[in-house]
Amino acid sequence: MAAAFVLRGLYQARHTLRWPPAQLSWAPRRGHRLTPADDELYQRTRISLLQRESPQAMYIDSYSSRGFVVNGNRVFGPCALLPHSVVQWNVGSHQDITEESFSLFWMLEPRIEIVVVGTGDWTERLQPQVLRAMRQRGIAVEVQDTPNACATFNFLCHEGRVTGAALIPPPGGAALTSLAQASE
Repeated sequence: MAAAFVLRGLYQARHTLRWPPAQLSWAPRRGHRLTPADDELYQRTRISLLQRESPQAMYIDSYSSRGFVVNGNRVFGPCALLPHSVVQWNVGSHQDITEESFSLFWMLEPRIEIVVVGTGDWTERLQPQVLRAMRQRGIAVEVQDTPNACATFNFLCHEGRVTGAALIPPPGGAALTSLAQASE
């Protein structure tokens, strides 16, 4: 009980025990600074660009029901994109995709790591033996609808991956004048 009485008295007298700020021999300071120093505010940042993006890299600019625009060149109908070239791909729909139609992807050097397949407006299943043949040759296959396949292919190429694409134009009214619009 006596301890409670002493604590209550100290609590009530706490304002009188404090020293006024002017009488302190030292001023409290922060242990760290929160704002930049004067010299840090006026320094310029310089960037040296060692190499621009590779002009040989494939990039899908746009797509429509007729075909694709790859690196500024129009390609009509289904196409196969390889690391440094574009070729017509002789398929009409996802049902026409066979081991033979994928053979150009495993004959190339340097070896392609992944093939992105665009099957039109919707993601369609490919035949299991086709996927198995690609897996046995060490090539991953990513099957998507064509708009997403175009974006995935661009992303993988930007990362510097050795990738290929097998694209079927979306038959519907889907059209995109530029893939940059999709990200907005």
